Amino acid sequence: MYRHNKILAVIPARGGSKGVPNKNIKELLGKPLIAYTIEQARNSQYIDRTIVSTDSPAIADIAAGYGAEVPFLRPEELATDQSGTIDVLVHAIDWLEKNENYKFDILALLHATTPLREPEDIDHSIELLVENGAENVFTVTEAHRNPYFNMVEIRNNKVSLVKKGNYATRQIAPEVFDMNSSIYVWWKDIFKKKKSVFLENSRIYIMPKTRSVDIDDAFDFKIAEMLLTDQGRNVS
Repeated sequence: MYRHNKILAVIPARGGSKGVPNKNIKELLGKPLIAYTIEQARNSQYIDRTIVSTDSPAIADIAAGYGAEVPFLRPEELATDQSGTIDVLVHAIDWLEKNENYKFDILALLHATTPLREPEDIDHSIELLVENGAENVFTVTEAHRNPYFNMVEIRNNKVSLVKKGNYATRQIAPEVFDMNSSIYVWWKDIFKKKKSVFLENSRIYIMPKTRSVDIDDAFDFKIAEMLLTDQGRNVS
């Protein structure tokens, strides 16, 4: 809880993964990938409840073993490659409200594929939401490429900058950020009404690149292993 606001964390983790089979429970330095996110949520100062939304009994068992709640199994239609995360969150909220009459104020989405965040990143995002009167907050990191300076596209067989601008160096181009898919927080009522990440009064919380790896493939696993080892964070 933060300033009398009850906070729910939802960790989506479907069973199907084509890029890396069983990615959400694949071992990373001897621990299932999803376990890192569950432990970070549980070590947050402010999160009151952590649930995992999954269609997989195997993921459900592992998640429960690391201290998350799995109050339901997600319907198959919300566990396909085309299923949107917003719809998954709507389902989780609706289920809790209808089946448990559960009431809370702030929704935190934590993706299982970003295991290098710190609990403090979660807490600072929540603080930013409340203290700045924002509608929602999501995490970003400094972009590796800048579309105003060194990103190109092909249109009508012609190569041009993605965004036009007369910038001689990257340093003077407008600052841009990569969404790192790690943390999203909304006021629950605003989320239910608007069902979007990009709102009129959105705010960003900037995380360093060393905590912003989003695992999509085997290469990302190797990077995460290296960084966790370097940081001494591989202790179960």
